[in-house]
Amino acid sequence: MSEIHDIGRMGALCSEESLLFRENHASFGCLPEEMGSVVKFGFHVSISSSIDKAVERAQKLGCDSFQIFTRNPRSWATKELGEGEPEAFRAKRAEAGIEPVFGHMPYILNLASPERKVYERSVASLRTGLARCETLGIPMLVTHVGSHLGKGSELGVERVVDALDIALGGDDSKVMVLLETGPGSRNSVGSSFEEMGRILNSIVDADRVGICLDTCHVFAAGYELRTAEGFEETVNSFEVEIGLDRLELVHLNDSVGGFRSGRDHHEHLGLGEIGLRGLGLVVNSGFGGVPMIMETPINDTRGNLGNMNVARGLVGMG
Repeated sequence: MSEIHDIGRMGALCSEESLLFRENHASFGCLPEEMGSVVKFGFHVSISSSIDKAVERAQKLGCDSFQIFTRNPRSWATKELGEGEPEAFRAKRAEAGIEPVFGHMPYILNLASPERKVYERSVASLRTGLARCETLGIPMLVTHVGSHLGKGSELGVERVVDALDIALGGDDSKVMVLLETGPGSRNSVGSSFEEMGRILNSIVDADRVGICLDTCHVFAAGYELRTAEGFEETVNSFEVEIGLDRLELVHLNDSVGGFRSGRDHHEHLGLGEIGLRGLGLVVNSGFGGVPMIMETPINDTRGNLGNMNVARGLVGMG
């Protein structure tokens, strides 16, 4: 299916379901008319060649917000920024008027690790990430929480709390850390709202830690998004265990894996197991008051521009 036809089909489906959504939105804290164009959409964009190029890439995609890795995502090493790069990034972002911008930590961090070497490197890397974001003028830094490697949730949560206290305690910036919800994979920490709540309620500098909710991850972890009733339960659970005021970012991704699959595999919007109805509920709910960053694939099925069109079509469901 061509991308043009695919987008047209998605738009038609959005229109068909708009009445259903209007009936359900009120209970989730916001009606489509009230959303207007306030939902900020964006993508995780590349920093290839120079970090300031990310701003230009975000502009070409029509982003209202965007996310970047501030360094190599698969290495402990941190390459120094080139001369003038931070200034160029700040200037281009200000000129573009795109805000907020989010940083994302490398995948290799494990703030819950029981292994001393990995744990210490993870904490040190987080501190480096905070400093890098401060230099670039990025206000929030997303990080995966990690795995307890079979040592149990209680120990995993304790390790994460200690890691955050150490990293934030030695940092003079005002950059916030956003803990990303996990997909429910084996030994993962932070896949349940209850675990995230325990972490947030235990750290010393609580005002500097918030939540990034990934739709693919929470669905794979067993939080229903596809039906009005199930979604309302998910929102209520988040509010009770964490609090909607702690939500700073949504990663808006569909899921290749099924419900409770524990599988972290993102899909194009509307083409996965969550589908348009579930993603529409997210966009037009209390979750829709924060920026929504897509981390969708780029392949022959659809590109980023296609996903942006689908995302904007979800506001009010056409």
